[in-house]
Formats: sequence, structure tokens, C-alpha cells
Amino acid sequence: MAIRVTLDRVLAERGLRARDLARKIGITEANLSLLRTGKVKGVRFHTLSALCALLNCQPGDILTWEPGEDVPTEGEAEE
Repeated sequence: MAIRVTLDRVLAERGLRARDLARKIGITEANLSLLRTGKVKGVRFHTLSALCALLNCQPGDILTWEPGEDVPTEGEAEE
């Protein structure tokens, strides 16, 4: 996938544990684990906002785009 999740790096920089982060933003540890490993197809803006607020960061600090990977074909971008 062209989008990379760099949440683990931000957690390490802040000295936070994933378990604590999940509890504070109100999601399960399992769902946070899926997000951290990039095994989700999407993330709710509410969750992204909560992550950024708690971590004092911007969405671009925890999500990056890798050019040249998984470029959507015509029609896929609308899904």
C-alpha cells in the first residue's frame, strides 16, 4: 500500500505505550495494533483527530505516502 503508518515511531519519540494510547483515545488494543501495522483500509477522522491531539502531532507525522506504490487505476479512487 502506498500509505505508510509511522505511529510506532511517534509513540517511541513520546515514550508512550500502545496500550496506554488505545485506552486514552477509546479504541481497542487490537484495533490500534491493526492501525500500527498498516493492516486497515481506512481510519476514521475522529480517531485520527484523537491520535493527533493526544500525541500533539499532525496527521502527516503518523501517515506518509510512498510514491510509486499502489497507484489507483481509473475508478478505484472513487471507492
